[in-house]
Parts: sequence; C-alpha cells; structure tokens
Amino acid sequence: MENRYCVIMGGGIGSRFWPFSRNNRPKQFLDFFGIGRSLLQMSYDRFIKIIPKDHIFIVTNEIYVDLVKEQLPDIAEENILLEPTRRNTAPCIAWASYHIQALNPNANIVVAPSDHLILKEDEFAQCVNRGLDFVSKYPALLTLGIKPNRPETGYGYIQIGEDAEDNIKTVKTFTEKPNLEFAKMFVESGEFFWNSGIFIWNVQTIIKAFQRFLPDISNRFEENIKVFNTPEEKHFIDENFAACPSISIDFGIMEKASNVFVLCAEFGWSDLGSWSALYDHSPKNKDENVTQNCKALLYNTTGSVIAVKGEKLVVVEGLHDYIIAEADNVLLICPKSEEQKIKQFVTDAKMAYDDSFI
Repeated sequence: MENRYCVIMGGGIGSRFWPFSRNNRPKQFLDFFGIGRSLLQMSYDRFIKIIPKDHIFIVTNEIYVDLVKEQLPDIAEENILLEPTRRNTAPCIAWASYHIQALNPNANIVVAPSDHLILKEDEFAQCVNRGLDFVSKYPALLTLGIKPNRPETGYGYIQIGEDAEDNIKTVKTFTEKPNLEFAKMFVESGEFFWNSGIFIWNVQTIIKAFQRFLPDISNRFEENIKVFNTPEEKHFIDENFAACPSISIDFGIMEKASNVFVLCAEFGWSDLGSWSALYDHSPKNKDENVTQNCKALLYNTTGSVIAVKGEKLVVVEGLHDYIIAEADNVLLICPKSEEQKIKQFVTDAKMAYDDSFI
C-alpha cells in the first residue's frame, strides 16, 4: 500500500451540463443524484477504500480551492495541487507525476477524472487493484477499457490486440468519437472497448513517456526537479504552468507510445458528460421522464429530463425527448438530439452577455 497513489483530476468546466454546471461551480462539485454527495466526493469515496488517504491528490484550478476544501475536508492542503490556468490533462498529469516522484520514486499511480459515474464499485476496485499490481511489475501505460453495450458516438474507442495477462491486452489503435456507422462496426467486431480516461502506471514509466513524447513539458520540469515537494514548488508552477502546451494525455502520449495496454472491464461506467448521459442513468417514471429534484406536472410529455433548482413548479405540455434545465439566471430548453450544441450556446451567451450567464 505504501507505493499506491491516486490523482483525481477536478479542474474542468463541464460546459455540456450548462446551465447547472457553471464556471464558479462546475459539474464535479454538484450533487446530480440527490444523494448528498457530489461527483468529486463520490470519486474520493471510491478511492479511499483502496488508496491511503494521504496518497490521494486532487488537481484542480486554483479558483476551486475553497470548493475542494469544503467538499473534502479530510484532504490535507498539501494534497491539493492548484493549477494557475487550464492546460488539459497532459500538463496536469505531468505536474502530479513529478510531485509524487519527489515523495516516492517507486509510486504506482491511478489517474482518474473527478466527474465519472461508476455503478459497480466493488468490480471497479478489483480492476484498479489488478492494474496497480500489473504496472508494478511491467513498464506499462495501462488504461481501463469498458465493454461497449451500444454504438456510442460520444466516447473514444480502443482496439485491443494480443493477450498480455488475463483481461489485459495490448492496444492496436485509439479512435476518437467515431460516427455512428463506425461505432456500430466497432461494437459488432468485439475488438473495441470504450476509453474510460482512467489510467494506471508507475511514476517512472509515465515520466519516461513525457520525456520521449512531450519534452516541451518534461524539460521544463526536469530543469527544476529540485523544487518538487518543497515550498518553492507552487511558485515554480505559477510561473511556468501556462507555458506548457494545452494537450490531452491521450493525444500527447497514449496514442503514440508502444507500451500501452488496456484492462478490459465492466463496472457500470459512464463519463456522465451530458444531459442525455444523466437521463440514461436516472430513474424514470411511466412516461420515461426524469425529474431531477424538482416538482413537475407533465402532460403528453415523454423521454424528457427536467432539472430545475428552487421551489417552483414546472408544468410541461407536449414535449418529447427534451432537456429542460434551469439554474440561477439561465433557463435551457433543448431537444436531447441537439444537446451537442450546448457548448455553442455557452460560447454565444458569453459573447452576447459577457460572463454573467456562464
């Protein structure tokens, strides 16, 4: 256990969940299911069962430090790594890796987003334990692949190769968000798994990968290697983090490296990236409608999700497969089939009315 570490990435905005997810309180800090725990808290609860508490790190934007402390009071302040600006997942993971290397050069690390839904937590824990054992023995970059149950176009796919160990395969290819025709082919072939965005590796393995594939990031950190886990570390990050290229770990390393493996799994996973994903994982009434912690009267309405904060009554007539979401000063009414436009709505709102609605 002394070599096991966890990095939870919690700095995103979650604009596809607008207007609930806002700049000042993005989706990882929200309690979507009315259970009294946010997605971030659920992620922490998941890992505290298998990783020592003082080995769990939260990487987030510095504007969310108070939210993290409020929601995770057990986390020590030195275990919250505060990014001065957003630079995608590769710089985030690089910083966490160099920080953990300074604490323990033998560390085996699981890296996970803070906003995913996992229904089968025991199976998930077994997969993480298996993965940590695997990377402690081999210089592997391991990702968790989810067996697909539908031709989903919103996820990335991993094509599996040869067996390495039971349920652990080599990776042939990564494919980002295919169209429906390709997604159907992928599912039917049985060779493709969803890319969960959850990674496991030894700290030396991932740092060597940064040195080879993203030297623009690693060189900056290597030149200042002595600042990590010292009082000078935050000043160095504040001065240098913005200079790192904004690039994902998938595109920057995983799609290029040859030592990439996938642990094929089923543990009730969703990236909970959209209103439709929330709809899919929420209880429904006889008309297949979902109401999220609000009072509603629905007439001739089916397949819709209604999420309205506050005490007002929502009355809907004649809508089918719609999103109706209100939070603070924004009301969104949008067909579920058009929800990919929500990011554009956010951009348009910012341009038309500044930041007051985002």
